Amino acid sequence: MPRPRYRHIVVEGPIGVGKTSLARRLSEHLQAELLLENAADNPFLPRFYQDPKRYALATQLHFLFDRARQLSQLAQGDLFRHSIVADFLLDKDRLFARLNLDSDEYVLYRKVYDDLALQAPAPDLVIYLQAPLDKLRERVKRRGIDYEQGMSGDYLDRLASTYSEFFHHYDAAPVLMVNSENLNFVSSAGDFELLLERMDKMRGPREFFSRAA
Repeated sequence: MPRPRYRHIVVEGPIGVGKTSLARRLSEHLQAELLLENAADNPFLPRFYQDPKRYALATQLHFLFDRARQLSQLAQGDLFRHSIVADFLLDKDRLFARLNLDSDEYVLYRKVYDDLALQAPAPDLVIYLQAPLDKLRERVKRRGIDYEQGMSGDYLDRLASTYSEFFHHYDAAPVLMVNSENLNFVSSAGDFELLLERMDKMRGPREFFSRAA
């Protein structure tokens, strides 16, 4: 059996963009192990959406420890035995930290992060999903997670902008930037095949994929 081109794929993007759904689809198609961030297991997350200032640090540290634990297993050799598809990138953890923590909390967070991040292997490919703000809000509403429904449009807008800035400078792995506004990788087999083709043809460190309505 030929060695797959990408052994470690990460799907990333702001809340509501569809990264977990695409990660699941890719994992099934590639017969790869699936790594998901365990948002439902974070006891601080619902409280964060109610009182962001109070619970931001606890929420962020819980996610950081959980992601580092999962990825440390890859660094110990699992990555070389199995293909991996994940819906989170450890490097982007700093993105949420900068957005939500005050300066003193961020200093503490970075001390913890710097001790953990070295355990994470770089992926072979990052698929960065983008969508307009109105689409993100629509998808968040449609998926119906209670604690997300009070999320402000301003927070989503700042989050999407922070993602764009982050991936503008990210160079640890090749990045396929995908405008998902007119693409549905779960319901449309044709859209999913188009994505697979673009992944296979990708040659540069950064490429862009979109489709007109």
